[in-house]
Order: sequence, then C-alpha cells, then structure tokens
Amino acid sequence: MVDQLTLTPKHSPIKTGSLLAMQTRRVMAFTYGFMLTFVVCTVFILIYPSGVPSSAWFKGKSQFPSILFHFLPNSSNVQNPTVLGSFPAQKRFRLKNNASSFTVNNPSSHDIKHQPSNITTLSNQTHFTPPSMSNDAISQNKSQSGVKSEELIQGSFKNGVTVSVNKTQNLSTDVTEGTKNSSAHSQSVKVISKANVNEESRNSSILSGNSMRKNIAEKTDKEENELYESMLSCNLFDGKWVRDDSYPLYGGGSCPHIDEPFNCLLNGRPDNGYENYRWQPNHCNIPRLNGTRMLELLKGKRLVFVGDSLNRNMWESLVCILRNSVNDKSGVFEASGRHEFRTDGSYSFIFKDYNCSVEFFRSPFLVREWEMPDPNGTKKETLRLDLVERSSDRYKDADILIFNTGHWWTHEKTSRGQGYYQEGSHIYGELDVMEAFRRAITTWSRWVDANVNPMKTQVFFRGYSSSHFGGGEWNNGGRCDKETEPFKNEKYLLDYPPKMLVLESVIKWMKTPVFYLNITRMTDYRKDAHPSIYRAQHLSEEERRSPLRFQDCSHWCLPGVPDAWNELVYAKLSINQYHFQKQKRQH
Repeated sequence: MVDQLTLTPKHSPIKTGSLLAMQTRRVMAFTYGFMLTFVVCTVFILIYPSGVPSSAWFKGKSQFPSILFHFLPNSSNVQNPTVLGSFPAQKRFRLKNNASSFTVNNPSSHDIKHQPSNITTLSNQTHFTPPSMSNDAISQNKSQSGVKSEELIQGSFKNGVTVSVNKTQNLSTDVTEGTKNSSAHSQSVKVISKANVNEESRNSSILSGNSMRKNIAEKTDKEENELYESMLSCNLFDGKWVRDDSYPLYGGGSCPHIDEPFNCLLNGRPDNGYENYRWQPNHCNIPRLNGTRMLELLKGKRLVFVGDSLNRNMWESLVCILRNSVNDKSGVFEASGRHEFRTDGSYSFIFKDYNCSVEFFRSPFLVREWEMPDPNGTKKETLRLDLVERSSDRYKDADILIFNTGHWWTHEKTSRGQGYYQEGSHIYGELDVMEAFRRAITTWSRWVDANVNPMKTQVFFRGYSSSHFGGGEWNNGGRCDKETEPFKNEKYLLDYPPKMLVLESVIKWMKTPVFYLNITRMTDYRKDAHPSIYRAQHLSEEERRSPLRFQDCSHWCLPGVPDAWNELVYAKLSINQYHFQKQKRQH
C-alpha cells in the first residue's frame, strides 16, 4: 500500500517523519488499549471467576455467564460464600467432561446416605468441573437450547431429582453435546440463584419457626406457672363435675389390672356415660393427669397407698392411668405375679422403665387388728387403738404415702363399740365410736411424726368417700342400679361426716405436713358411678335369686371417680415440684 501511494501522481509524496509519527501513535494507542483490556479482564476474572457473580453489582444478573469462564474451563475449588455458601453440605453439584450432571436435593430433605466419592464439598466450598466446549458451541448455546435446558433443570430442582445429560462418543456430535452441556451449565447459575433464594427463604422460615416455638414454649411455661400460682390459693375440692368427652384417662376394658368388682364394663353394665366427667374447681383449673409426666415425677421412687378397699380402688385407678402412658406394657407388672388383689397383704406394681413402684397395703383401720384369748378357750377379735398396723415399717421410707380409713368404722361391730376396742391389755366394755376413731387417728399421727421424714416423704390423707344406698344399707336392700346421672343440685348432698372433722382437728396439730384430699363432697354428687349390680360376673346362688338385694353402692366403677382423686394428687405433686423449682431459682 505504501508503494501505491508513492507512485500515485495525484498525491504529493509523504514525508518520512510524518509516517513515523503516525506509526508511533498507533503503537501507543494499541499499547494503551491492550493494557486497558488486560486490566479489565483481570478485574473481571477476579470478580467473576466461576460464571457466578459474587459482588453486589452482579447480584440478580447471574443468568449471563462469563465468557472468560469458558476460556478457563479448569478453574476449580472456587469459594463463593455469597451464593454457594448458603447451601448446606448435603447439596452436591457435579459437572464432568464425560457427562453433565446437576444434582440438587430437595431443601427439606436430610436423608442423604450415599454421596459419590468424586464430589468434593466443604462447608462453604463447592467443586465444579465444567465440560470443555468450543467458542462456536458457546455462541450457539444462547440461541438454540438455553430455554429448554433452563426449564429442565429448574424442574429437576423443584422435584429434588438428578438431571444428567451424557455426551456421546461420536466426534460428529461433540458440538451438539457441547451445546447441551453449555446450556445446562449456563442455566445452572440461575438455578443456584433461585436455590439460594429458596434456601434463604427456608432458613428464614426455620428461624421464624424456631422463634414461634420459643414463643409458644415461653407462653406455655407462663400459662403453666399461672396455673400453679392460681392453685396455691384455691380450694381444689369446692367445685362441680363437668361433662368432658375427652375423658376417661384410659379406655374402659383396656386395663387388665382392674379387679372384677370394679370392672363394670366387663360385668355387663350397658351405659358408660359416668366415665365422661372431670372435676372442675370453682375458682381455678387443675391440670389433666399426664401419665408420662407423673411417671417422670415418680422416677426412682415409691408411691404407697395404705388403707381399705376404697384406697385399693384408687390404687388400681392410678396403675391403669400410668400403664396407659407406657409404650412397653410388659414393663408394668405386679412384683409377686398376682392378678387379684382382694386378699389381705400388700401388692406392688413395678414400672420398669422408670424404676418406680405403685403399691398398696391393706389396713382398713390404720391401727392394728388384734386377737385376745377368751376365757372359754376361743379368741376374741379386738382393735388396738394404741398400735399402728403391722406392716408400717415396710412403707415408712416411701416417697409418697396416701392413707385412708372410714368405711369400716360404720360397720356394726365398730359402731356399737362393745367389748371391741383395746388399749394395752385393757378392753373397753363400751366406747363411743367417735372417741375410738379419734384415738386411732391420734395413734396414726404420732407414728407419722416419729417415723416419716418430711424432707423425703410427701403424705396425703384421702377423706371419706360417699355411698349412695337408696332405700336401705349395703346388706339389706340399699340400691343404686337405676342411677345414670350425677346430682346436679347440692341440696341433695349429705352433711359433712363428723369423723372427718375429727381427722382435720388431728392433722392440724401434726409436725409432719399432711395434704388432706377432701373428696367427700365431690363424691357425694356421683350417685351414678357405682358398680351396683354390675359388681361381678359370677354371682352366688343367693345373689342370683335376689340380685337387687346385693348391690355395691360404695366402691366405684373403673374408669371413673377415683381417676379424679388421682388427678388431684397429680395436681398437688405438680404444685410441689413447681414450688421447689421456684425456690431453687431464687437461691
């Protein structure tokens, strides 16, 4: 071109100095341009090394992959905490030369047992090995397969499955497969970006859920504390029975440890509405008995009932309530293997998983039944008002003691009081039953004060349980078999038993704290819940001839009223636990 310009006559000759200056300016411009391009490329590589922008400027523009990324296909082990670091270690991505595979597990899934050995993942670091491809394939990718691959990979993310595009071995299809791989990779940025948003949303939901659970727990604790505080100043025994279909605490017929006389369902009682009531104090609420929580309170401890058959009624009720909350029923058993509990002696149910026992000691008077030789060679039965019953040493160290007595003091022999009561070697020719009861309870109270450690043992005394023999007594035609509803009006309730006034006066002067379960009034409403004629499956010949003459209107069907007594025990144990923890926090 220089020669042509020189030989053309229309133009004057170009001077050598001017040509040199022009070339120098071009060289400098090229040099500056090259340096500027180098600087821009270097900065771009630093900012955008893996095709996934990490700077704030590029945020939201990740759908445009870097061309330099494809010129440098082997740049790996790139840490990108802003985008990739939000994925847990379980998230795996794999792009290799022989196959393009993109795997995203469902963000909610945590059950990942098998991971490929050729994937390297750290807490905030993911290894990419993108496929090699030509520049033509890169440019072709944008126009041909981007949308389709995008839809495919986004769909795979939503469904938590693996999308794998295998390269064929034919060289003729390399460009096409490279296009597919490039498309899959270029759109992976968008998937990761969306995954990042989803993961951030999920993390936000988790934090929100944790916060909600914390608030609920705090609210629950607050409500529970308010419940216990309200019970501290509340008369739990001033209330009413409320129908509640969420009761009973265990299903009728579900507990194999109920004695036949209390198992009304087994004995053919046709109605069961008496099971669907709970006791509601007038001025506070009591917690529903949670069997699992009560077993936690009893872990490693002994709870012992001492008294008559009404306390056995209550004991069987608690055994069934607690058993119902245990998954492994084989871990609940009577220590001696017995299945009937009506004979004299004691019984102990073991709850193996909690290393605790719920026991019953038969003692209808709490003082000792005795025999004195008669002048005619026979033995005379007496009641030692000055001695507690014989088995007392076996339960004095129990953690919880629940005593009762009452019904046997109404029988003919005790009521008459003639030649029956004894102190020392002296047998009273006649002694009023109220005075005899006072002396017996005083003997019991002195034994408790002398033998029970109040720092270890909580003592309860369950009051008198009302009977409902209509038209007679238990042995002369009294009946309750037609009753199916509780009393609704308190005007039908009986006067408070005088013997319980004696009990209260004795307890008041004891050194050992005793919680009096004053269940007399609450039981007086429940004329509907006795076994009545449904007290046995197998009746004697005389009972079969006159079934209405032999009714049980003293004890209670199970499930039934004694469940509520145990619910009151549970409430008191919970209050004591709350009070103990409150004092512990204050100190």
